[in-house]
Amino acid sequence: MTYGKFAYLYDNLMKDVPYDSWVKIVNEKWEAYNCQGKKLLDLACGTGELSVRLAEGGFQVTGVDLSVDMLTVAQMKAENKGLQIPFYQQNMVELELVEHFDIVGVFCDSLNYLQTEEEVIETFDNIHRFLKDDGILIFDVHSVHKIMNVFMNETFTYDDEEICYIWNCFQGDYPLSVEHELTFFVQDDTGKYDRYDEFHSQRTFSPEIYVNWLDSSGFEVVEVFSDFIDEGISSEAERIFFVARKRI
Repeated sequence: MTYGKFAYLYDNLMKDVPYDSWVKIVNEKWEAYNCQGKKLLDLACGTGELSVRLAEGGFQVTGVDLSVDMLTVAQMKAENKGLQIPFYQQNMVELELVEHFDIVGVFCDSLNYLQTEEEVIETFDNIHRFLKDDGILIFDVHSVHKIMNVFMNETFTYDDEEICYIWNCFQGDYPLSVEHELTFFVQDDTGKYDRYDEFHSQRTFSPEIYVNWLDSSGFEVVEVFSDFIDEGISSEAERIFFVARKRI
């Protein structure tokens, strides 16, 4: 999947996302699990919003994303901040890197873009290869509740002077999957609106399945919690967080 024009609209549409909450979690878990260094891989980094914030906070960040357009935006952000962040265009299912990391993060439900069980397992295996001994993996996914009861068969709209969208959600091809059909109308310099269409698919699994896959890939799951709160998982939780340590 590529993002095309959507990459350049993404930050405008995501301006209310609580990025600082992700940064807070990374800092807390880095300290709680006594990570020896601050080398961090931001996997599926998108437009680099978290990469930049984490680098500003003292982490040595490397960003990886599948979308060249997203990475172009990320590189521009880092350069504007005077930050030296290496960004690489790669698929997380086929990860090939030349260094190892103290922390790997897959944030903002990016793992949900993987459609098959095999892709998720392969990604966990890849992350395990590039984590240092006792390194930690932090990721979050949409809950089953959010896929089935918040997204499924719903329509969302957004309208301001420069960008409008219609966002329709449908049952996907796999169990617990949803297809997002988005139509954007973006105002240009002449006041005319141009139309852009995007199509995205996401899939989730139960927390128990993620835990089993992590265990099989060589991880010890040390925490599972929801919605940025370290207090387990509620039935109405929409975002599930996992913290897993590489077994030696």
